[in-house]
Amino acid sequence: MENKNVAVKTQNGDEVSIWFLCKGCNTRHRIVVGKWTWNGDLIKPTFTPSILCTWNEPSGDKRCHSFVTDGKIKYLTDCTHDLKGQTVDLPIID
Repeated sequence: MENKNVAVKTQNGDEVSIWFLCKGCNTRHRIVVGKWTWNGDLIKPTFTPSILCTWNEPSGDKRCHSFVTDGKIKYLTDCTHDLKGQTVDLPIID
């Protein structure tokens, strides 16, 4: 099986979702093609515009804000996790 950094899933008949593993959140984030643009690359994907994920936990509000470009995640400084302000390679996804 080929290593790839995103998983592609078609839902609801024709909605295409792209999933990638976020090292900052230690979970997968979902991109819906059409709401974001995708370069079609499974190894070095680029999504535009930026990706913003927010959620609530008992410890407080959480935020992950990033750009994914050429297979790298650039975390913006408004993230609430330890990788804020850093750029890391996208990990391989199962």
